[in-house]
Amino acid sequence: MSYFGFLARFLGIPILLLAIAAWIARRRGRALAPALGNAPAGTVVLLHVLIALLYTTPWDNYLVATRVWWYDPALVTGLTLGWVPIEEYTFFIVQPIMTGLWLLFLGRRISLPETVPAWPRLRYGAVGLTGLLWLGSLAILLSGWEPGTYLGLELIWALPPIMLQLAFGADILWRYRRFVLLALVPPTLYLSAADALAIQAGTWTINPAQSLPIHLGGILPLEELLFFLLTNTLIVFGVTLALARESGNRFARLRQHWHRLFSGQSAGQPRQSRL
Repeated sequence: MSYFGFLARFLGIPILLLAIAAWIARRRGRALAPALGNAPAGTVVLLHVLIALLYTTPWDNYLVATRVWWYDPALVTGLTLGWVPIEEYTFFIVQPIMTGLWLLFLGRRISLPETVPAWPRLRYGAVGLTGLLWLGSLAILLSGWEPGTYLGLELIWALPPIMLQLAFGADILWRYRRFVLLALVPPTLYLSAADALAIQAGTWTINPAQSLPIHLGGILPLEELLFFLLTNTLIVFGVTLALARESGNRFARLRQHWHRLFSGQSAGQPRQSRL
């Protein structure tokens, strides 16, 4: 199975079906839940496509350059940028589109609360726990334990932006947890199953020396499931927070707070409500 064949079958078809569903929904006047009206949905998804491409490119090039994974040269076009084939860059683009369209599909069918009580302690706690996990991944890499290489590189790369998302809106994501889980779990399981088929077909190979000896179904390395979980988490968290009206309200309060802070407003002036 060629890499572009994989993309056409397992991402192109779902994207086409979800795009048709979105077109039908617009024709019928079915809009996103009012709670997700903070920004134009299409613009938000496309912005995440751009971020995914820019943020993933250097990291994935490093993985291929250090032989954490490799691809079969006979199953790609041969056009590469850096160490990575053009098909891989295409994957960086189409995965956020597929997951984003799935999230918007759900957003037209699930009701969400329009206001979310601020819960700063949840945000601090979520960031703290994620930070400890990041330090653990750093320790794995610094220890030189070769089977933990892929795992450590995944976590060291993905957790910092997730911490930023949690710092801003862990309480919003928790209030929308049913929606978040439904948007996150199906694409992760689907892409993991597709990935297992591609590995079995030899389209790409995960280096057994730099990954854990844990294979789901005897085929899929645990790190590959984690990869799709982390990347879809970045997409789902990011798109949800960008669309949530409560995020707009929170950002406005943060902007007012920063304006007062840098304009030197006196301590005696009235304080705004908690973030």
